[in-house]
Amino acid sequence: MAKRINRDSLRLRDHNGSGQLALQAGILAAASIAVRMIGLLYQSPLTAIIGDEGNGYYSLAYNIYTIILLISSYSIPSAISKIMAQKLALGEYRNVQRIFRVSLAYVCVIGTACGLFMYFGASLLVGAGSVPVLRVFAPTIFLFGILGVFRGYFQAHSSMLQTSISQIIEQIMNAGMSILAAWLLMQRVRGADHTTQAVYGAAGSALGTGCGVLAGLLFMLWVYYLSRRRIRRRCENDSTGREDAYGTILRTVMAVVTPFVLSSFILNLTTSLNQTIYTRIFTSARGLDEAAVTMAYGIFSRKATVITNIPISIATATSAAVIPSISSSFAGGDRRETLRRCRSAVRLTAFVALPSVVGLMVLAEPITMLLFPQRASLEQASWLLAALAVTVFFYSISTVTTAILQSTEHMRLPLVSAVLALVIQTAVLIVLLLFTRADVYALVIASVVYSVLIFAANEFFIRKYLGRHAFPSYRSYGRTLISALIMGAGAFSSYRLLCFVLGLLGMEETRYLTNLLALLPALVIAVFLYGFMLVRTGAIKEADLLSMPKGSSLIRLMKRLRWI
Repeated sequence: MAKRINRDSLRLRDHNGSGQLALQAGILAAASIAVRMIGLLYQSPLTAIIGDEGNGYYSLAYNIYTIILLISSYSIPSAISKIMAQKLALGEYRNVQRIFRVSLAYVCVIGTACGLFMYFGASLLVGAGSVPVLRVFAPTIFLFGILGVFRGYFQAHSSMLQTSISQIIEQIMNAGMSILAAWLLMQRVRGADHTTQAVYGAAGSALGTGCGVLAGLLFMLWVYYLSRRRIRRRCENDSTGREDAYGTILRTVMAVVTPFVLSSFILNLTTSLNQTIYTRIFTSARGLDEAAVTMAYGIFSRKATVITNIPISIATATSAAVIPSISSSFAGGDRRETLRRCRSAVRLTAFVALPSVVGLMVLAEPITMLLFPQRASLEQASWLLAALAVTVFFYSISTVTTAILQSTEHMRLPLVSAVLALVIQTAVLIVLLLFTRADVYALVIASVVYSVLIFAANEFFIRKYLGRHAFPSYRSYGRTLISALIMGAGAFSSYRLLCFVLGLLGMEETRYLTNLLALLPALVIAVFLYGFMLVRTGAIKEADLLSMPKGSSLIRLMKRLRWI
């Protein structure tokens, strides 16, 4: 890898202006898509090994692991990049390094404490079947905190390449080791009952997650080592002469990290809270078998939710690029540029989120069959995915608007949005589970309610405190939505037509192969049709294309095709 990657591209970059927002968001978004796709591709063989029950035990442990990770270090990259970006805008390079050292010490202490708590308190946090899985996750808490500081360091310099490559390395290692470790551990208990084998398989998958984080950390350490001389020169040439005390920096870090952590904690607490309410009501109030309840939840969380997380990850990537970009312009007092970057981030996210919603709705079953071909749960997983697809838009925009509020010193407002949405969706979920037969679809309805409330509250705060020009008008979504709907009709029609043709050729017996051969061309057609409609409807203009990576090349290509 070292020979194939340009060493200079991995080194520290100078802080960039607004023209780099689309480029850096695009780099991180591409990596996020790659990471999600790798994650989806290995989920199918992993599920074949550990089964839906094993998926359930893994999900129960993973949700608790996620909560503790949120408390300890998950928000570190965004928080650190915000603090450092403001210092970089002022040319205080020595303070950037001091923030870096304080952040490393902070995550080491917090990560160690949280890891020990998770290991020794596992039996208090999850059911008996998930205890071994949660204990395997414990060391990953410590490693992830250090990795987060390094990622935040480079993100502050508006350079997302380092984070992107480390994420891909992390996921590749995670995929390979999860499958291998799950298989090896299940071989050790080959003669045991099905539940024991499922628990051991889930523990192997958790071990793969830790190996992935370790691999990503080693890569970031190597990248930082390559940048050490440039970092030293910049500190020596710092003309500001400012060096904040370490105690002051620690208080600043904690003051910024705490709202980030609380907002992320509540946003993600919903998953674990809904899981707990769902399992407790069905096992205690209704007396259903724990394995059956866990299996149904595994289909919802490890199939339908995992697929919807792919387009949402693009919004997460955009928000990571937005925070240092908006923080730097805001710290410099450039209100006009700050508002322009806010609008650009929301529009960029909507361009991806709306077609994703339509595509997941009309192609729910083909996509599910491609990624999770287990026939026993295919129909249920497909319906769950189609119903859950609408949350992609609201979650995506909410992720970016949360980053906008945090970047403009309104860090507590996303917390208010999250608390309000959490309370209402929890009440809705309890009512649905106790008084209706919605069953697992109650989780979908609660997710929709939650995503809509977060979206609405964040938009209200942005318009109130930043002004109406910080958020695109609803009219700007209209043309994008029309383009997405036409794309969806084209994708669905082409898929059905290809299935019909393949059936005439005698391939109806090989259902999975037929689905694959029909779906892939349909997706390609959908991409081209959506791009064509965006241009023809005027949803995207030449100025927007120029701000994208290789924008001038795209314009030349579209002119040759006579799209513009």
